[in-house]
Amino acid sequence: MRSAEKVATGCLLCGDGSGGRPVTDGLLRRCDTCQFVWTASELPPPEQLYDRAYYETDGYQDYFASAGQRRYESARRLRWLRSRVHPATLLEAGSAGGYFLRAARDAGIDARGVEVSEAAASFAREQLGVPVRTDRFEDHAPGAPVEAVCAFHVLEHVTDPRRFLAAARAALRPDGWLALEVPNIASAAARRLGSAWPAIAPDYHRWHFTPHSLARLLAESGFRVVGQDTIFSRYYWRAPARLRQARNLMVADFAACRSLRVSHPTLGDLLRVFARREDR
Repeated sequence: MRSAEKVATGCLLCGDGSGGRPVTDGLLRRCDTCQFVWTASELPPPEQLYDRAYYETDGYQDYFASAGQRRYESARRLRWLRSRVHPATLLEAGSAGGYFLRAARDAGIDARGVEVSEAAASFAREQLGVPVRTDRFEDHAPGAPVEAVCAFHVLEHVTDPRRFLAAARAALRPDGWLALEVPNIASAAARRLGSAWPAIAPDYHRWHFTPHSLARLLAESGFRVVGQDTIFSRYYWRAPARLRQARNLMVADFAACRSLRVSHPTLGDLLRVFARREDR
């Protein structure tokens, strides 16, 4: 039986100790003071939770066998990153199977990763030939400072986001860049679908961010937000079959925006942020 790490008794963002109130059919708790949201249940430690079963059945529909989709996602993320910065050195926190690292290295970036899952890190090293260390990012000795730290769908999984961001800051050179992507609990689909919104994922996601709460957390962690937007899930959909499977999300998106565009300042399913390390 897996052990579980204790759920937060106070608000991560503002420190309110009341424990929040149940929302979203009791799956989540919301702080009455600052409205920050977190998962109500306790979860196993990440190194236990993200085993091979997570990547093959529990969390993905066989991550390791869907190379085309992973490459497509990685190419879009790399294009987004390079729309703002062209780093020569990069560290990816939570690099999973290494597809983004592979894309970055193919583009001439000296990129390496840290991944808590041994199953995913081994795949990255052995199948894609990219340098990935198996470790919690927060416990990783950063080595030489890099120009950019990237974390795509990682911050919502970690046990302590403030400690994670402190590690990211320590890994960056002065004025280095942090690029994050997380689910957006303030999205149109989240509001419309409630507990049926797929990105709640209470068995895996510990924290649930909005544009406001993520910007506040970054500012309090020594970063300056210089760019923020949201995208709808279909931004990463590659096959028509996936469009059919996710029609409920598209209905929610269109109902809120009256548009089929793939980005929005605040209402998309996925929240993207560029921030720079500040040295006061």
